[in-house]
Amino acid sequence: MLTKRLGIDLGTANVLVYMRGKGIVINEPSVVALATRDNTVVAVGKEAREMIGRTPGSISVIRPMRDGVIADYLITEAMLRYFIGHALGRLNLIKPEVMVCIPAGVTSVEQRAVRDAAEQAGARRPAHLVPEPLAAAIGAGIPVGSASGNMIVDIGGGRSEAAIISMYGIVVSDSIRIAGDRLDDAIAAYVKRRHNLVIGDRTAEEAKIAIGSALPLEENLTMEIRGRDQISGLPKTIVITSHEVTQAIQDCLASIVQAVRSVLERTAPELASDVIDRGIVLTGGGALLRNMDVLLTQETGVPCQIAENPMNCTAIGAGAALEHLDVIKRSLPTEEESLVASL
Repeated sequence: MLTKRLGIDLGTANVLVYMRGKGIVINEPSVVALATRDNTVVAVGKEAREMIGRTPGSISVIRPMRDGVIADYLITEAMLRYFIGHALGRLNLIKPEVMVCIPAGVTSVEQRAVRDAAEQAGARRPAHLVPEPLAAAIGAGIPVGSASGNMIVDIGGGRSEAAIISMYGIVVSDSIRIAGDRLDDAIAAYVKRRHNLVIGDRTAEEAKIAIGSALPLEENLTMEIRGRDQISGLPKTIVITSHEVTQAIQDCLASIVQAVRSVLERTAPELASDVIDRGIVLTGGGALLRNMDVLLTQETGVPCQIAENPMNCTAIGAGAALEHLDVIKRSLPTEEESLVASL
């Protein structure tokens, strides 16, 4: 029986699992529902996400990933075990070879936590790690093996990362904890401040997807949202516009733009000229926000394009990275180097 190879994008918002020969086999929210009495898992993924804000006190719904790193080790391990088992099926007796994505610049402790969680969840030892920007670039079809500068901007749920990649290595990068979740928080805070309406994270996310835009739209879109009135305490429905959503997320977008500019400012002239020729490639769920590519082009002067299927790029790239293990390992810092860099 052949060893199965899995690429896992262990994201703050979603977990995607790529299997060689089959493509994306798992795409589920990074959410776990637990029974509080004995800490047993009640539901994982989509089923658990439907429970957010709707459970009795006997069930708690947890997102074990925060800002792209593990916030709750045991629950992350249980979630990974569930997804790996689901991807392989019941009759698979051989442990799979697994490549898991980690944010660029995480500490050695955070790296070890991801590796240990994957191994405890059923991956063959050692579980391999790959920086998310590199995996996203491979998955987007960028020629990262060549001696030329390629720029990737990956906007996920917990982190936004910008990186210049050459010869399977990250030359310059910046990673900030502002991404999709922070945009949702900003929308919820704006609606609370402006309309005295308390809404949940899911409602804010739905508004972002339905009418959100990085730049004001010519045609002002509208959407009905429901929540609890702060003054009366009763349920209430209001109409918000795309201009309001754009206004709400401006500060978060400015931070993402600043991270991209910071990387460009630290890039060597030869690599910078390559980036101008090739442009910036945008991946992650945040790439789907209307006019995000236009905003980056305006602010940096560098052409920007959205990768094909941007949400799946990182998982696909993680699976493909298993074919280039030797060169990728050569370009990654050791745990000791990561520890020194974090001090």
